[in-house]
Amino acid sequence: MATFDLILRGGTVVNHDGEGERDIGVTGGKIAAIGSLGRHASAGEVIDCKGLHILPGVIDSQVHFREPGAEHKEDLESGSRAAALGGVTAVFEMPNTNPLTTSADTLADKVRRGHHRMHCDFAFFMGGTRDNAKYLPELELLPGCAGVKVFMGSSTGTLLVEDDEGVRSILKAIRRRASFHSEDEFRLRERMDQRVPGDPRSHPVWRDEIVAMECTRRLVHLAREVGKRVHVLHITTKQEMHFLKDHKDVASVEVTPQHLTLEAPDAYERLGTYAQQNPPVRGATHRGGLWEGLNQGVVDVLGSDHAPHTREEKDKEYPNTPSGMPGVQTLVPIMLDHVNAGRLTLARFVDLTSHGPQRLFSIAGKGRIAAGYDADFTVVDLKRRETITDKWMASRAGWTPFNGVTVTGWPVGTLIRGRKIMWEGELTTPSQGEPVRFMEALQAGK
Repeated sequence: MATFDLILRGGTVVNHDGEGERDIGVTGGKIAAIGSLGRHASAGEVIDCKGLHILPGVIDSQVHFREPGAEHKEDLESGSRAAALGGVTAVFEMPNTNPLTTSADTLADKVRRGHHRMHCDFAFFMGGTRDNAKYLPELELLPGCAGVKVFMGSSTGTLLVEDDEGVRSILKAIRRRASFHSEDEFRLRERMDQRVPGDPRSHPVWRDEIVAMECTRRLVHLAREVGKRVHVLHITTKQEMHFLKDHKDVASVEVTPQHLTLEAPDAYERLGTYAQQNPPVRGATHRGGLWEGLNQGVVDVLGSDHAPHTREEKDKEYPNTPSGMPGVQTLVPIMLDHVNAGRLTLARFVDLTSHGPQRLFSIAGKGRIAAGYDADFTVVDLKRRETITDKWMASRAGWTPFNGVTVTGWPVGTLIRGRKIMWEGELTTPSQGEPVRFMEALQAGK
């Protein structure tokens, strides 16, 4: 008789084979068997998944958890708790903390802080700067490093690399795919007078589509010039989608659930500065362009760009307000609601949140339901109707732009390396988060 540590029985498994009712056997934190395991198979724990869908663990490849330096907004524990409650099994966290994540020491500090304190698995981006460009070939291969992140617009200190020569020096140095915040800092500075005090509706006027398009065009030109791969984060414009579809050999594409769901001017009229983020929420034409890009296969991944701020900070008068909103906990339910509305298939959702990150970032052992892979699963009830509320939020910020929104489709369980981390809205296992592994680092013996 086959014996496993855990059996998920009778769920509809969604993976590269399609969809089908299957059992999954887990041993030693890895997937050991998929199929009809029968009543003769036994396990220390059996989870009845009848009527539920079992997805490969959702990977959110863009979050800001604010630690160290701004723990009043969020920390690694609270942010990862929100992730686990939302069905997310792994996150990639950004380098704009204090101190900035730009060295081996600051990366190692974050890995130490996250180890068995975060509720989900994790990796951290290394900030690319003019000062550390020559060290990036080694830094990007360190344990727990998701790759290099570069801000071409709207960042602070040395993380801002707005000029072509600075970006070129970083691209020449690295081997892995680098991720970019693509907004043209020069045009942003020229247009600061477009911001209307007290009126956040002017935010997308200031940060217009040209700010985004011109920077993305420059970035792709540089990537092609030096023969490197780039990942363009949080695309917001129709023009960028049309442009990027012709450059997929060097550029991969991310969109966020917020930009697929909210639109101007409604979002600013309802939410005020709580809808303010960079790049901004734009009008219906651009939102339609994002969906077209998603349905045409131009979009590779979804990232939440979870960027929490306190209510006190958000309640100041625009433009003296920070940009960003929480999103890691709502990524799965918001997108499952779009699945139920027929805007994308469940298989496409899986491609965007599991297979896509695995493919782009060369993640080792995650992103698929396949024998030998980590037993990471996001278990969802596609038929459940729930209302998202501020009260449900585990983020220290305590709010969501989707407060009061009723969705169809809900995360029921989060399993990471064979451990049931969340079930039915409750955390069930002490934090066990570990660094995500990457193929390039393993090949380099890191």
